[in-house]
Amino acid sequence: MADTTGDAIPGTETVLDDGVRRRDFINIAAIGAAGVGGVSVLLPLISQMAPSADVLAESSTEVDVSAIQPGQAIKAVFRKQPLFVRRLTPAEIEAANKIDVGSLRDPQTLEERTKEGHGDVLVTMGVCTHLGCVPLGAAEGEVKGEFGGYFCPCHGSHYDTAARILKGPAPKNLEVPEYEFTSDTVIKVG
Repeated sequence: MADTTGDAIPGTETVLDDGVRRRDFINIAAIGAAGVGGVSVLLPLISQMAPSADVLAESSTEVDVSAIQPGQAIKAVFRKQPLFVRRLTPAEIEAANKIDVGSLRDPQTLEERTKEGHGDVLVTMGVCTHLGCVPLGAAEGEVKGEFGGYFCPCHGSHYDTAARILKGPAPKNLEVPEYEFTSDTVIKVG
């Protein structure tokens, strides 16, 4: 409080040695305590949103492709969905490369769907892009469709040896997930 002359009334303010009032110090201390309290409340809330260990374990899958012979395919599981890994024969590669990419519904070359230096290994998700059924053709003796690749029995989608849609209602090719070769015989998906 101040009197009409603008001077402070004696005893109403305490000034420390450097000119900082006691009230300023209390405000700074209260704001600091509130900040620490806020961080201590927010940190557990934010950290609980991180994926758990079991989710992180399923975020990637390693597959050994050394046992897959040319013309064979295997099924694996990646993020609770089927994963097809196929080793193409020279005839299957030639058949895939003969198709005019411009005539495809979802134009991609076989080279774009495989990794450099491993053009005979095709990795795709085993989920039809029409309604999510699992196509046939990855296991021995299964129907491979008109084009020797995969066949979805739910609605009749036919895929070629490069898992590209050629006939049926599926709008896109079978999805190629993110993957890399960690060695000449092992791939890491995810």
